[in-house]
Amino acid sequence: MRASESLFFEIRGLRYHVRRWPGDRTPPLVLLHGWMDVSASFQFLVDALAPHWDVYAPDWRGYGLTQWSGADSYWFPDYLADLDALLERLSPQAPVHLVGHSLGGNVAALYAGVRPERVATLVNLEGFGLAPTRPEQAPARLRRWLQELRAPPRLRAYPSFAALADRLQANNPRLARERAEFLARHWGRVEPDGTVTLRADPAHKVVNPVLYRYEEARALWREVAAPVLWVEARDSDSAQRMKLAPEALAERRAAFRRLRFETIADAGHMLHHDQPARLARLIEDFLGA
Repeated sequence: MRASESLFFEIRGLRYHVRRWPGDRTPPLVLLHGWMDVSASFQFLVDALAPHWDVYAPDWRGYGLTQWSGADSYWFPDYLADLDALLERLSPQAPVHLVGHSLGGNVAALYAGVRPERVATLVNLEGFGLAPTRPEQAPARLRRWLQELRAPPRLRAYPSFAALADRLQANNPRLARERAEFLARHWGRVEPDGTVTLRADPAHKVVNPVLYRYEEARALWREVAAPVLWVEARDSDSAQRMKLAPEALAERRAAFRRLRFETIADAGHMLHHDQPARLARLIEDFLGA
């Protein structure tokens, strides 16, 4: 297993944790994790990459070893601002190779449209946006948000890291026990009562009061100048759960100027856990091209 080191930065008032797997290849490869995930989730992918890559993976605000925001909910634009500030620390003079999974893929795709000069290449793993919304949905969404603030969510407690590993395997039958136990140790932390909970601020589970505006996201995607590798997992049900038909996904891919589309077989939404070697070869082939 390739060894990593922990770096800490003061970013927009928070102590940010960035995991680094050192290498001598430039520009760096920056990996962005998904919702309720942590940077160590990319360990298996990094192990499958050539060792010369200089790889950085932040824990988003309120996840992993990064400080919680202290707010009662999280705002999506903060991820963009955090990423902008982080890249100024990690690679101030040169654009980076940006790889994002799920939430991280959505952030990466939007950021590459806002700051096209900062992104050399973009790899989007299952980060295809959310379902379109309508303005008339706003009243109900805001009412739901206010109600959830009155009764903040709590994270499930597990009796041990082994029990958390059991849950990870139940959620993903492809996940080998050794990998599940590794992830449990990084995803979980021991509470004062001895139970184990995820290393995440429960406020991440509060519904977003701001509706997802598909037209705005698509306008940003059109501004992306970097070559894009869009990767979907063949057995993922994420698009179906968001009621995105194949035609809708094709329309989203078409918004990018220079896009290569790939699918990975025998993989679900957590494709970097299920098929890290195949994914690594795709990424390295794309970056080499």
